Amino acid sequence: MEQNNYQGALQQPAGSGFNAKSTTNDVIKNIDLTGKIVIVTGGNTGIGLETTRTLAAAGATVVVPARNIEKAKNNLAGITNVEIVAMDLMSPASIDAFANKFLASGRPLHLLINNAGIMWVPLRRDDRGIESQLATNYLAQFQLSARLWPALKKAKGARVVNVSSHGHHFAPFNFEDPNFLHREYETLQGYGQSKTAVNLFSMELNNRSRDYNVRAYAVHPGSIGGTELGREAPLELFQKMGFVDENGKMFPEIAASLKTVPQGAATTVWCATSPLLNNIGGVYCEDADIASLCTDISNQKGVNPYSLDEASAKKLWTLTEKMTGLKFNL
Repeated sequence: MEQNNYQGALQQPAGSGFNAKSTTNDVIKNIDLTGKIVIVTGGNTGIGLETTRTLAAAGATVVVPARNIEKAKNNLAGITNVEIVAMDLMSPASIDAFANKFLASGRPLHLLINNAGIMWVPLRRDDRGIESQLATNYLAQFQLSARLWPALKKAKGARVVNVSSHGHHFAPFNFEDPNFLHREYETLQGYGQSKTAVNLFSMELNNRSRDYNVRAYAVHPGSIGGTELGREAPLELFQKMGFVDENGKMFPEIAASLKTVPQGAATTVWCATSPLLNNIGGVYCEDADIASLCTDISNQKGVNPYSLDEASAKKLWTLTEKMTGLKFNL
């Protein structure tokens, strides 16, 4: 019987031959996606745009849900095999409407890439009262995956790639107060627990879905220059994290460590397409390979075991169904 990744049992590098410098063009080489249907959330900016470009160039039809249709059209201009459809990840009704429209097309879904996310934002809540980083980075992934489940099964060999972050080391999931109702809001804690939730969900989804030949992965893209992700973060936060000096100038060693956008999107594309993963799922990946276990955030590499805990994963699944009012019956 195939092993699951509870407690990080499968977190060993697969020997992909790639590394932190590898790009999307490197990992997609010799892979043909003709006839494959892909959805990439956040697929019109940053690493999502690079993911869309790469998969479309390999022959896939890529559906890009977008809150701002005009912006998406401008950013995706010149890329063939792309469909742009309205969706707002902060709106459960909008997610349902998008999913229903896709299901109505009758098409299978070979790759669902839950790439969109937000980071280091001030305290906001959606219409349900849920903190915005948790709602966008995790609950939207869960809801969209659940609603699109019939199309994923129909593919008879699908993958779900959920973009996480090394930031999951900032915080475990707080089951007592996930929405900061009884504790002071700290944006790094909110971001960290949302990404820990992504890891737990990816592992549990894979365990429940593999009998249907659907596999799931969590991805750390790396620290990347040239994206919009940190646009709302105050200067003080970057100073606190040791990224910039008192004048807001980035330290040279930090700048040298940043990935380019094609390098940042490489792990997503690798998880979506690599034959090395045909018989393994539920793992956390970075630098276009499976990551090792690590409890030291200063290491900047590896996955924290608390985000791969079996009991937490099952507890989170139950809590998520309660928070979303959605039963994810596979």
